[in-house]
Amino acid sequence: MKRAVLVLGLLVAFPVAASDELAKKHACFACHTLDKKMVGPSYKEVAAKYRSDKDAPAKLAAKVKNGGQGVWGSVPMPPNAAVPDADIKALVSWILSQK
Repeated sequence: MKRAVLVLGLLVAFPVAASDELAKKHACFACHTLDKKMVGPSYKEVAAKYRSDKDAPAKLAAKVKNGGQGVWGSVPMPPNAAVPDADIKALVSWILSQK
């Protein structure tokens, strides 16, 4: 039983750490922070805005990949076409999990 709880805990904790590392790796923190607006919105603001939107993962993945402008103000988000789709999916999932 203890082993199952430990494994479950690791499975829950690891994606968060991995996504934080992915955000660092792909320079996401150059424009975003976890809880304060910087150049772009905080990840907590993004999660709150899209919390009830079932299409949010696909929408946000497209924004990360292709860039965008106008949703959060006039500063554009540049495209991130070189970021692998699997990394984008993990990052978006992590962003949407923020409370």
